[in-house]
Amino acid sequence: MFRQMVLPKDRLGRGLRDLRISVTDRCNFRCRYCMPVETFGPGYAFMPRERLLTFEEILRLVRELVPLGVEKIRLTGGEPLMRRGLPDLIAMIAAVDGIHDIAITTNGVLLAHQAESLALAGLSRVTVSLDALAPEVFGKMNGVGAKVERVIAGIQAAQNFGLPVKVNAVIQRGVNEDQILPLARWAKSIGVDMRYIEFMDVGETNGWKMDSVVSGAEILEILATEFPLVPRDPAYRGEVAANWAHEESASGIGLIRSVTKPFCQDCQRLRLSADGKIYTCLFAEAGHDLRGLLRSGMPDESIAQVVKSIWQMRADRYSEERGKVHRPKAEMSYLGG
Repeated sequence: MFRQMVLPKDRLGRGLRDLRISVTDRCNFRCRYCMPVETFGPGYAFMPRERLLTFEEILRLVRELVPLGVEKIRLTGGEPLMRRGLPDLIAMIAAVDGIHDIAITTNGVLLAHQAESLALAGLSRVTVSLDALAPEVFGKMNGVGAKVERVIAGIQAAQNFGLPVKVNAVIQRGVNEDQILPLARWAKSIGVDMRYIEFMDVGETNGWKMDSVVSGAEILEILATEFPLVPRDPAYRGEVAANWAHEESASGIGLIRSVTKPFCQDCQRLRLSADGKIYTCLFAEAGHDLRGLLRSGMPDESIAQVVKSIWQMRADRYSEERGKVHRPKAEMSYLGG
């Protein structure tokens, strides 16, 4: 039984429900909207191992955040499957009373080899990033020439071991908008939800500009030329995607419209970086160091109170203020998206 605590609300009345944990800042892709090779090239200095939170430190924080309202965990990166021993961390988190859902976001290249161990460890579901089916488009977007067949094999393996799969695609004008319909056809054929994400201005290196955004409305208009779609009600407050179901299929379509239809008012997410900083917004400039507190000998309850105070001071709503505020932002590969 976990310790009871008054659930905190931030300054806009939002509770804390989801914790996104980055387990590494390393990735085997160099997607231009996240880790462009011009910045994250061969000489880029990633975090040394001693800076990363240990699994035991991550577990300690998860246990302390459950009484504050956290019940869903998402493991991210970088590419989380590059963190050695990840199934062990999943098993540890799955044993925490009060955690009801553990998901992972991955590019899928390593998934075929790890799907069984992830499922056995207690992973609830998988989100795979796949921005194109056309080999030349996919190779250009991932920046390293990775083959789409490896990602598809990972998705198939996850399904084979009983893991529900969603597929995400970031759509950029002039890059992959011609992949919207092929992705939808393919996702429907294998029974997975396909979600399209508006290109966002995360970090300072991805070259974002409004002209590159294919809006959710445009994407839906393209999909409607071929697919009869039925709106789905939100599964819970704070669900980031607006969802539609195929008329004759259990799978569906989702749109994540942070640029054109911000969902800040319902955001219940806290982010933990691989080196132990917590961020109250994907577009935040700076985080709050917890690694130092964890390694200082501070009691668990005191650390929980620190996080509670940080959450109660939270007033982030960057997507609603886009164009009105100007500040540097941490990179998505560091925060975990």
